Amino acid sequence: MDRSAALIGHASIYDPSAHAGCRVLVMRYWPRGVRRSRVDVWLKDAAPSIDLLRAYAHEGLAWPEFERAYRAEIDARGDVLERLRALEREHGCVTLLCHERIPPAEHCHRQILAALLED
Repeated sequence: MDRSAALIGHASIYDPSAHAGCRVLVMRYWPRGVRRSRVDVWLKDAAPSIDLLRAYAHEGLAWPEFERAYRAEIDARGDVLERLRALEREHGCVTLLCHERIPPAEHCHRQILAALLED
């Protein structure tokens, strides 16, 4: 598939109107109150590590450092991006989902993951 024709989106799992194409949950834990039918694929390996989340949420890790560390984690996991690209090729459109609701998700790992996929 031509990369320009492919679509990578990201949204909150709690925003039902924003789920286009293959809906991929990229969280380590299943979100409360969400039915399994709302997600097509649960890719836990695409989530930041528990240690990285803790450092960002509770220990004051700055966003640029979080982004660098998360990119390194994804690089180390190897097949995460290829699995997402395969879903994109198969479905034409992939929406990355997590619990974060802050529009426009400026500080959510989904935006980093989407940027990696678009590279």
